[in-house]
Amino acid sequence: MLRFLQSIFRRGTKGGAVPDSLVNKAIERAVDGTDPWIRAVFAYKKKLRPAVLHAIDHVVSLVDGTGPALPLDLSAYDNDPNLRTYFMTASELGDFLEREPNIAQLRGKRGSLQHGATGLLLMEKRERLTLGAELSGDVVLRDVPQVTVSFEAHRLMDLYGNEEETRYQLKRRAYDHLLRIALGRITEMKTRRGNLEKHRTLLGSKLTLLRRGGFGFDPRTGAATDVAALEKNLADIEAQLLAIGKDDKMLEVYLGVVADVLGRAEEHLWVGRETLIVDRMGIKRKEPGPDAREVTFDVLCDAEGRRLVASLVNIPA
Repeated sequence: MLRFLQSIFRRGTKGGAVPDSLVNKAIERAVDGTDPWIRAVFAYKKKLRPAVLHAIDHVVSLVDGTGPALPLDLSAYDNDPNLRTYFMTASELGDFLEREPNIAQLRGKRGSLQHGATGLLLMEKRERLTLGAELSGDVVLRDVPQVTVSFEAHRLMDLYGNEEETRYQLKRRAYDHLLRIALGRITEMKTRRGNLEKHRTLLGSKLTLLRRGGFGFDPRTGAATDVAALEKNLADIEAQLLAIGKDDKMLEVYLGVVADVLGRAEEHLWVGRETLIVDRMGIKRKEPGPDAREVTFDVLCDAEGRRLVASLVNIPA
């Protein structure tokens, strides 16, 4: 299944140039990754095809549009502003290179790092408001509000012997990430519908019993039961269920969710650019200076609120 995605992404072409056999496999992957029962919907392949082609084009542009690979190398630390920003000290970078599980795994394979490797470095950017000292002319000001920036939770993924292979794998991962978002929405919809149906069943049973008994009092409280309110709650639940979809139309609804996410892929997964000026201590500054560097980096974002600093990196032999 992974090979067909690589076949699509190796082409680097627009969706219209992708062979039908590969598009059909991409459609099947979308169905398998969300709800296989979607196959019961009439002409599901035809309905999903435009969205799948759009998602493929977006994923290719997304990954190919990322910046050049950053050398993840101790010898480059002092001269590379991005490395000095992502890792506060050279020893922190050294510890990461020594302990990162994916690097250790490659290092354990004979010849795997003989020519170096390429992967995606992901990090979480944190900003914290602190109080510190600041020099104003010859005067040292105390308790000045400052924003410190740190990059945490570093991790590598899709580490391979060459950049081309890494980019293929990242495109596959991006496509699957879109499917995960669609699956999350379907799951949420199923959960909501299930809860509503359970509530509807309980209220319906209660209302039936009350009507059979001529209404009366609630034995638990000794108070009169508000049948009108009960009927209104039942009607509200029916309306919500209708808004989600009728029982016989739910598979169409789920297919629509998949088509919506893939057809608007750029709204669900995208890469933004951010520019930051920080000094050696990680304090945010307004202007660059001798001790404050300006760096620009990619931020990988999705519709579920994730924001991760992302950089393609090269690890030397």
